[in-house]
Amino acid sequence: MAGGFHFTLAPRPTVSVTMIDGRRAELVFAGDLGAEVLRELEEQLSDPRLLTAREWVVDMSGVTRLDLACAYALLRAAVERPETAKLVVHGARRDVQRTLRHAGIDRLQAFPE
Repeated sequence: MAGGFHFTLAPRPTVSVTMIDGRRAELVFAGDLGAEVLRELEEQLSDPRLLTAREWVVDMSGVTRLDLACAYALLRAAVERPETAKLVVHGARRDVQRTLRHAGIDRLQAFPE
C-alpha cells in the first residue's frame, strides 16, 4: 500500500484459570499486561476456584510485558486467600521476572527454570 500506514494490532491480553485438581490451579497469562487491563486482571484473579487452590502454577511464557501494578495484583490475589497460595512461575522472560521480584512475589514462589 503506497504512501499508507500498515500496522498490526497486538492480541488482546488474556488470563485464563483452570483447576488441575482440588489443590492446584493453572493460570495462563498472555500479551501485554499493562495498567489498562488491571481491572480485568483483578476480576480474573478473584475467580472463586482460586480460593481452594494451595498452589498456583502460573504460565507467563506468552507475556510480552508486565506492568508493576499487574504484578502487585497477582501478589494481592495470592496473599488475600484464606491460606496464602504458593506460586510457581514458568516461562517468564527476564524483564517479567524482574517486575515480579520488584512486587515481592519471590516471597511466595519459585522460578523453577
